Amino acid sequence: MRRRLLLLLAFTALGVVAAPAVRNHSPRGQGEKPDRAPAPMASSLPTRAPVEGPRVVVIHKAERVVGLYREGRLAATYPIALGHSPEGHKEREGDGRTPEGLYSICNRNPASRFHLFLGLSYPNADDADAARRAGRISNAEHRQIVDAIDAGRQPPWDTPLGGEIGIHGGGAASDWTLGCIALENEAIEQLWETLKVRDPVLIRP
Repeated sequence: MRRRLLLLLAFTALGVVAAPAVRNHSPRGQGEKPDRAPAPMASSLPTRAPVEGPRVVVIHKAERVVGLYREGRLAATYPIALGHSPEGHKEREGDGRTPEGLYSICNRNPASRFHLFLGLSYPNADDADAARRAGRISNAEHRQIVDAIDAGRQPPWDTPLGGEIGIHGGGAASDWTLGCIALENEAIEQLWETLKVRDPVLIRP
């Protein structure tokens, strides 16, 4: 008995004895799904960038996480918040959706009311092509968007497709933006120091 007691005390001191399992108690009630999936750990994201560039950002909407890649390798991940109606691709002003596709950083605003703002090149040429076919924009608006993208400039943000989509601070606890990607202020500060205009940003569903 004395020997068993000594062994038990020794194992406890080393952390070998397992603690009782802790249950997750959700205020939403048993069996209900959470509002959003938990952000994956860095190890669950691809270790190589899916897009070429010295600095690449990949946003995973469903998982609410952004991965920063440097020289092709995953360097950091951050939790994010999206628009108030995040599912699906953005198609028009006011739909509350975050766009999906390949974009780039087209401007940097250090005086944003959302702490810092990295503007994205939405709408891109693919968005403009689809919108013209659907009759949501005119030929002239289509040409303005495509010309700006081809020249590496910020596309017009005043068409029926909406605009001013970007990555900014303000918090990532819940979906609250009008379509932008929001991070905690410390996280956007780190991205701000790293990312440059024209760096690619891939937004996945």
